Amino acid sequence: MVEVPGVNQSADRLEPILIAGPTAVGKSDVAMRLAAEFNGEIITVDSMQVYKGLDIGTAKPSIADRERVPHHLVDIRNLSQEFDAAQFVEEAIKAVREISQRGRLPILCGGTGLYFNAYLYGLGTAPKADPTLRAQLEAMPLEDLLTELEQGDPVAYQSIDRNNRRRVVRAVEVLRLTGQPLSARQADWQQNPAASHAPARFFALSRSVEDLRRRIDVRVDEMFRRGLVEETRQLLSQGFSTNRTAMQALGYRQVMEFLQGIRSLPETVESVKIRTRQFAKRQMTWFRRQAEPRWIRMESGTSAESVATLIARDAGLTPQGT
Repeated sequence: MVEVPGVNQSADRLEPILIAGPTAVGKSDVAMRLAAEFNGEIITVDSMQVYKGLDIGTAKPSIADRERVPHHLVDIRNLSQEFDAAQFVEEAIKAVREISQRGRLPILCGGTGLYFNAYLYGLGTAPKADPTLRAQLEAMPLEDLLTELEQGDPVAYQSIDRNNRRRVVRAVEVLRLTGQPLSARQADWQQNPAASHAPARFFALSRSVEDLRRRIDVRVDEMFRRGLVEETRQLLSQGFSTNRTAMQALGYRQVMEFLQGIRSLPETVESVKIRTRQFAKRQMTWFRRQAEPRWIRMESGTSAESVATLIARDAGLTPQGT
């Protein structure tokens, strides 16, 4: 069994398995294989798949996949609702408990590093939002916010999505309220006494830069072929643009700009590919700095079945019925 520092290895066979990694690396296929072979259910660790209607652009599991294997934390919020790490932890703990009580294997799978850390190590001690300060920061130009963040918290500046205004505002807000960088508080999460859910079976998948780039390009092309433009148009009619969290979902903002005539369709497709590659790079940085998973390198010809077999062996799993 793989040794993960600081984690008890004498886990029950129904202790959750966690599968993380960047977008398009192949996490979902591996999780599906594991769930089918070992009587499992999947808990989606994705900040955007929780929203109804964000289907194509978030690579949400298909209806057929959800019929084959139960998925949790998918389509649990309307676009009018906000969703955050605290809500995720509450929902995830509940799902793990219910799945285990049914004698099935919980599998947490996704790419939202913040949610993995919140589940594993607690929510940290970052202060609550200050409405007055928040309003002041939201009125500032993004360039000014980034300058302040770079000077006060260079670690967060390097890892944060600099186009995600909401996260930049929050990082600067924490810096001003506490005088301490957000990155330092995140680094302290592992010391949080609420960290009671850390499993021995935490895996992260990776690929070469070239292989991941190819897979991202194929995925983005497929999203547009399946109707990402029309999906975005429908979402806008349902109030999508008023949800600051959902608006950060990759692809949708770029398609909105296409619908506004800001760029051509080919330029939009390329823009989504570039943003997705950048996002994948930030995801890898997050998991390497903030987590302690067992890394599994996938090659272009590596099958989901072989990776699932490796994870099962290292986790000490036995197929159902044996």
